[in-house]
Amino acid sequence: MKHHRVVERPLGQILMERGIITNAQVQEALEVQKKEGGLIGDIIVKLGFAKEEDIAQCLSLQFGFPYLPLENYEISRDAAQLVPKTVAEYYCLIPLDKIENTLTIAMANPLNVQAIEDLEDSTKCDIQLFISTPSDIRKSIERFYGDAAKK
Repeated sequence: MKHHRVVERPLGQILMERGIITNAQVQEALEVQKKEGGLIGDIIVKLGFAKEEDIAQCLSLQFGFPYLPLENYEISRDAAQLVPKTVAEYYCLIPLDKIENTLTIAMANPLNVQAIEDLEDSTKCDIQLFISTPSDIRKSIERFYGDAAKK
């Protein structure tokens, strides 16, 4: 996998710098995270402080993977056949395309190294990563794998 340069700023700080949330909202989200666990981006969305797109774009900045909205993206059958629906749902990712030995995927959590390693092992492909929102990915899984089941 091609590793990207990681920006050494926390997600909350990037969101504040972009004027999306306030310091008080970051602190509140961190308190919730301490009590309940989970990803800070998901907590910020759940609290209603930011939209999923805001989080995905900031993760893209933070980790250097491009953000890709999936609404009108055409998913390649060859790519999708490499990843079972259960795996896509479990890791919240969707295979997009396969060119030679590179499988392009969109996922909500680019820090899930386990997911990327599992895909590399099971597909024998190099993984190219894009970031997308969890609901975009879930809709794409439903749209693609649902349609595939009907054919």
